[in-house]
Amino acid sequence: MGKIIKDIIHANGIDIGIYTQDFENEFISLTDIARYKSDDPTAVIQNWMRNRDVIEFLGLWEKLHNPDFNPLEFEGFRKQAGANAFTMSPKKWIEATGAIGIVSKAGRYGGTYAHSDIAMSFATWISPEFQLYIMKDYRRLKTDENSRLSLNWNLNREISKLNYRIHTDAIKENLMPPELTSVQIAYTYANEADMLNVVLFGKTAKQWKDENPTVKENMRDGATLSQLLVLANLESYNAVLIKQGKNQKERMELLRQLAVQQLQTLDMVSLNSLSKLGVNQKKN
Repeated sequence: MGKIIKDIIHANGIDIGIYTQDFENEFISLTDIARYKSDDPTAVIQNWMRNRDVIEFLGLWEKLHNPDFNPLEFEGFRKQAGANAFTMSPKKWIEATGAIGIVSKAGRYGGTYAHSDIAMSFATWISPEFQLYIMKDYRRLKTDENSRLSLNWNLNREISKLNYRIHTDAIKENLMPPELTSVQIAYTYANEADMLNVVLFGKTAKQWKDENPTVKENMRDGATLSQLLVLANLESYNAVLIKQGKNQKERMELLRQLAVQQLQTLDMVSLNSLSKLGVNQKKN
């Protein structure tokens, strides 16, 4: 199971939880959506699942996406759906059919979640107007995600990670006496990483996190393309300076000079690119 990435959709004053494991399939909280209609979201979800057209929709979604879906159990539910005596809950649906489109999560941040395809259908049943608010912020979330996962950003992030290995190898070979404990070793690595954070971002990772307690990413994940490129160069340069035997104060001064120079150069490149783009647009 991959790492779960969580986020929040803000829809007309309602916060709606969302998570993904692969950045392709998002699961949205039906429990949060249902709170728009009632203080008893569990009852709202169960009432929605009693409808015959909902059961048919859920079954079709599973047939398209879930090779382990149990069609026999589904057919039994489909025939009963809509009758006065028919009841359905997410747990009953999941256990009987092996469904994957709806998920029940326990714990403090638990509740009923559903794949975005299903969640949008549920939101429309709750309120077409409210569904539009959800879609608006969901699109904003996807736009931010696509920007963050763009090829250039990922390439620079990977270059930074590779240079980090060069950086840590230089620390291990030149700054760590063999008698250091594991705690002291971890501190040495963190201390050098934070030195680069101060040089480039003007603050340590902890200072940044204290200023941004609700942000799930770390400081470097939120870096710009220019900052990631400069960070990669700083890691390589710091490795060279460590091998030259320069102390941390000397290295910080040299690294800061490099960071300022390279950021200014990259800013000029960006401005020149924008100017040329503007000229070309006028010609067209």
